[in-house]
Amino acid sequence: MAIRPMARTDVNRSAILAHLGAHGPASRAELARTLSLSPALMTQLTKDLLHDGLLRELEHQASQGGRPARMLGLVSSAGRAVGVKVASDHVAFVEVGIDGTVLRTASEPFDASATTMLMSLAGLLRSFIAGGSSAPLLGIGVGVPGSVDSQAAGVVSSTQLKWNNVPIGATLRRELGLPVLVENNVNALAMAERLYGLGRRHRNFLAVTIGTGIGAAIVIDGLIVRGFGGGAGEIGHIPVRDDGPRCTCGNIGCLETFVSESALVATARDRNIIAPGAGVAALRDAADRGNADAIAVFGEAGHLLGRAIAGLVHVVDPEIVILLGEGTADWGHWSYGFEPAFRAALIPARRGVPVAVETWQDASWAQGAATLVLATPFDAEGIAGEQGDLVRQRLVQQASPQENS
Repeated sequence: MAIRPMARTDVNRSAILAHLGAHGPASRAELARTLSLSPALMTQLTKDLLHDGLLRELEHQASQGGRPARMLGLVSSAGRAVGVKVASDHVAFVEVGIDGTVLRTASEPFDASATTMLMSLAGLLRSFIAGGSSAPLLGIGVGVPGSVDSQAAGVVSSTQLKWNNVPIGATLRRELGLPVLVENNVNALAMAERLYGLGRRHRNFLAVTIGTGIGAAIVIDGLIVRGFGGGAGEIGHIPVRDDGPRCTCGNIGCLETFVSESALVATARDRNIIAPGAGVAALRDAADRGNADAIAVFGEAGHLLGRAIAGLVHVVDPEIVILLGEGTADWGHWSYGFEPAFRAALIPARRGVPVAVETWQDASWAQGAATLVLATPFDAEGIAGEQGDLVRQRLVQQASPQENS
């Protein structure tokens, strides 16, 4: 009779898989150092994972004397996760392998204001899951623009979606019978950055998104700062002017009312730069053609954004600022206003902080949501709660199929 591993061993097994998925092949010695495990325990854990078909041995690593180390790689068919990004008018889906590789994507119309929106979302997810690979589905991650009480409970309040205490987590778990983790979409993106992007090299960074809204995720010592109610990082609602437009949150003159996509379009229409029915694509085209007025709209938004992010840099002292989101497609126009305003607003000791702009696709939001599932092995703070435990159980069950026979 097989002996069931202790809970901490389960977490360690998951951590090994997640690390190899995020960083690629590694030797046992590298894994032991990175995950702070003894060489003896690492040898036993990797032996079990090899036996269970989750890892495979690769070529030897070159050595500077002594025996060359055998590299270990992930068997990517061992599991998968589904991520969904919820917007007011559509949902984007992504299926990823256990190593974070995108397997397929989809986008469907969605009305976040409909009374049946939760059942509609469950139905769309059910259809997407049905078309997936045969690898075990570990769980579902959901990214939303708003505050989430906890990843495990998944109760959402969002000014963009006009939701107030919507129990999205409990509803999807009941309808789909799977672990469901819910998080603010920018926090989910930051988690993806931490595992797969520029954040792999930085334990302290800001991830700022520009597009339909403005948001930020704050990562300190490798952990995302969520705040008391899960709403930390709502920089779009920093008040910048007393006489500005009314924001979707109900206040006057929030940053988002000047630098979001809808704000740029409204300004361009008011100045007769684009036609009354035109959108941000028309504004981009005008700026690309060298229209000085169109370029000025982006530059003014960049100026305000730069000053706001400079204030945030002073508060959290990041190693790097990472810019993401749909708006980065126009960053060449934003940057003329952003860069001088950002640097000028920083105190001398902070003026060297780098700013990186990541390439963007709409599926990136959903990929960030899927990372909620893949990142649970690193959840030392218990943020994922019982849903994270369920994800780990599913991974361990897959790792030890002989125990369930």
